[in-house]
Amino acid sequence: MRSFPLLPVLLLVVPAVARAEDAAPAPSTTTSAPKASDGASSSEADAANKVVEPIAPALDVAGDRAFLGLLGADRQKSEDGVTYSEDWWTKSRPVFEIHGYLRQRTELFSNFTLGRVDAPGASPWLWAQPVDNSYTDVNGQDNAVSLCGSADASGKYARCSSSSQVGANMRLRLEPELHISDNLRIRTQLDLFDNLVFGSTPDAYTLAATSATTAAGNRYAPIALFSNTQMPPTAGSNSLRNSLDVKRAWAEYATPVGLLRFGRMPFHWGLGMVYNAGNRFDSDWQTTVDRIAFSTAIAPLDLNVGLSYDVIASGAIGASTSSLAGGQPTVTTPGTVVGQLSAFVVRRKPTQVTGLALARGEAVFNVGALATYRTQELDYPVGTSPSSAPTSSSTVANAGLERRDAWLVTPDVWMQFLWRKLRIEAEVAANLGAIGAPPSATVTTPTLTVRQFGFVSETDFRAVDDKLRLGFGFGYASGDPWVQSLQPANGWDTRLDGGASPMSTFRFHPDYRVDLIFFRHLLTRVEGAYFFRPSVDYDFLRQANGQKLGGGLAVVWSRASEFVQAPGHDRDLGVELDLQLTYQAKDGSFNDRLDRQGGFHATLQYGAFFPLGGLGYLPNDDSGNARPSSVNLSTSTAQTLRLLLGVSF
Repeated sequence: MRSFPLLPVLLLVVPAVARAEDAAPAPSTTTSAPKASDGASSSEADAANKVVEPIAPALDVAGDRAFLGLLGADRQKSEDGVTYSEDWWTKSRPVFEIHGYLRQRTELFSNFTLGRVDAPGASPWLWAQPVDNSYTDVNGQDNAVSLCGSADASGKYARCSSSSQVGANMRLRLEPELHISDNLRIRTQLDLFDNLVFGSTPDAYTLAATSATTAAGNRYAPIALFSNTQMPPTAGSNSLRNSLDVKRAWAEYATPVGLLRFGRMPFHWGLGMVYNAGNRFDSDWQTTVDRIAFSTAIAPLDLNVGLSYDVIASGAIGASTSSLAGGQPTVTTPGTVVGQLSAFVVRRKPTQVTGLALARGEAVFNVGALATYRTQELDYPVGTSPSSAPTSSSTVANAGLERRDAWLVTPDVWMQFLWRKLRIEAEVAANLGAIGAPPSATVTTPTLTVRQFGFVSETDFRAVDDKLRLGFGFGYASGDPWVQSLQPANGWDTRLDGGASPMSTFRFHPDYRVDLIFFRHLLTRVEGAYFFRPSVDYDFLRQANGQKLGGGLAVVWSRASEFVQAPGHDRDLGVELDLQLTYQAKDGSFNDRLDRQGGFHATLQYGAFFPLGGLGYLPNDDSGNARPSSVNLSTSTAQTLRLLLGVSF
C-alpha cells in the first residue's frame, strides 16, 4: 500500500489515530465515527459509518501492488525467494497515535481546618485558614480581617468569616506515541493547563514592572472587576507554571531478546503504594524517573525479569558561557549525584490465560519482587538548592557542600490471588538504610538509621453479573515514637532522642488514594497511620456499548501507628464517609472495556470526615502552659463536594 509522509499538520487536525496493531501499514487519511452498537437503528448505523471528506486521494489497491512489486524488484532475496521484513526498512513510514483526557474538577472544601485554631505556622498546621477568615487562635491571639459587610457609622466594616473554600481547575493531558515500526516507538506525556485554577490568570493580574515599562499593569483592567479575558499562564509572570508541561518522553525498542527503554518515563509497581505512575483520570502525583532499562520474558515459566538504572538527582548543572546558546551542560558536583539501581522479577499469567483459568473455576496466583538501591556521598545543606549553593572552594569551606554518606534499599513484594469473582491483592515494602552524616540541626548522632515499613491490601468480590462490587482495603505505614508531629511535608523532623533510634515514619505514594479528605488533602498521603476501608459499589445501568450509571459508598477509619505523633496523643484520628455517583457515556473509544473510562464521563462525590481524639488538643501547649479558657478546643466535621467532568480518548 502506498503511504504518505507524516505531515506536521496531521498532528494538529487529527485527534486520534487507530492503534498500530489495528492500523494499516501507513496512516489512514480518512476518519470514521465509532462503530454503531448491535442495537442501533439503520439510520444510526449509517451515521456511525459515515466517512468524513478525505484529505488525500483515494486508495488504489492495484497501483499499490504494482508499486510494491517495483520496490521489491531490486531487493536481494533469500535462497527460498522470500524478502524479509527488515529489507523493507527504508520504505517504512511512522504511525502517529494520541490518547489522553480533558478533565474539569469543581470542588468545595468546607471546614478543612477541622475547627482547629492553631497559630499560623504552628504544628499541627494540617490545613491553612482561609486568608479572609477571622479567628482567635489557641494562644488567644486575634487574627481579624475586618473588611466585610456594611460599614457602621464610624466607617468600620464587620469581621469576615469564611470556613469554606471553593474552586475549579482543569487539565488537558496528551500522550502522543510515534510508532516508527512494529518494534520501535517513542512515547510522550504532555499536560496543558495542568491543574489550572479557573479565573487565576485574568488580564488584571499583569506582569511586574520592567525596565521597558514605567509601571506594571493593564491600564484597561487596573482591577479584577474590569478584566476582559484570561491570559495564558506564564511561570514567573502571572502563574507558578507555564501553559504546557512536558512530563515524560522515552523510547521503547523491542529486540529479539527483550525490551529496551530509555528516557524520562513512568515508574509503577504493584498497587502503587511506593512507586505510582499517576495515570488515573483523577491523579495529581506521579513517579517519573530518568532511566535506562532492559526487561525480558521467560515464557515457559510466565516470568518477566528486568534491570534498570535511574538518575534520581544530579546536583548542580553548569555550562560554559560560550555554550549557553546551545552547548551541552554538565554535572558540576558528581559527588552529589543520587543514582538508583533496580531489579525485578514477576510471575504473572497473560491476560488471556488468566481469563480462561477463571472461567474454568481455577485459581490464579501472581507474584513479583522488586528491589531498589540508591546512594549519595555528598549533599547540599538542607534548605539550600543546588542553584544557590556556593561553587568556589576558595571562598567557602568545602565549596558549600557537606558529607551525607547515605544509602537506601527498598525491597517491595507484590502478590495477587484471583478465583472466580474474587480478587485479593497486597503489597509490602520497606525502606532500609543509613545516613552517615545527617543534618546537625535535627540529629546529634553520627549516623541515623532508616527502618520504615508499609503494607497495603485490597479485596473485592463481584456479584450480580459483576454489577455489585464489595470491597475491603487495609493499609499500614509505620510511625516514629520519637517524632511528635504527624503532618505533611515535614522533611527533617526534630527527633526527641537526637537520632539514637531509627527514622521509621513510612509514607505511601500520595497518588495511592484512600479517601477524599483526610489522607488525600490534610495529610496529603498515608503516613505514620493505618486504615480500614470497607466499600460497596453498584452499577444501576450497564450496557455492552459502555454506557453505565453507578454509585458507591466507602467508610474509612484511620488510626495513628504511634499515638505520640497524633496532635491529641490518641490513636483514633477519624472516620470518613465517602459517597459517589458516576455516569459513563456510550461514545468512548475505550468502551469495549468496563474497567476503563472513554468518551464523556461525570462523577459526583461527597465526603464527610469526623475527627476523633487523635486530632484534638492536649490540655497544655508544648511549653506546658494551660490553654486559655476562652478558646474553643473542640473539633468539627470537614466536608467536601466534588464534580468531575471529563472526556477520555
